[in-house]
Amino acid sequence: QVRLQESGPGLVKPSQTLSLTCTVSGGNITSEYSYWSWIRQPPGKGLEWLGYIAHSGGTRYNPGLSSRASVFRDTSKNQFFLQLKSMTPEDTAVYFCAGAPRQTYATTIAWRNEYDYWGQGIQVTVSS
Repeated sequence: QVRLQESGPGLVKPSQTLSLTCTVSGGNITSEYSYWSWIRQPPGKGLEWLGYIAHSGGTRYNPGLSSRASVFRDTSKNQFFLQLKSMTPEDTAVYFCAGAPRQTYATTIAWRNEYDYWGQGIQVTVSS
């Protein structure tokens, strides 16, 4: 059974960089055809896809983030990471990591049923 667990700070100040970690167990982030995403849900809104890292190490991002996001990995620890620069209060959300054993095609909106594996989510608040 594949399990994902997010970790990171719950509170970030405006202009700072958010750094989140997703630890994967029961599966390997380099497994062929697997794709590993970061997704968030602001209060009262739907799921927003942020970016993914593929089994190959390739990445793709939500074009609306204006290059603020970076997804990378540590294969020795079976972890992947999100960095989101220049945080503002509008970035306040529950952040999820998610994965699928096939390519996923989200570009802005994320659909829950496109992903087989989900972390429980981590609340991130941006406030001074």
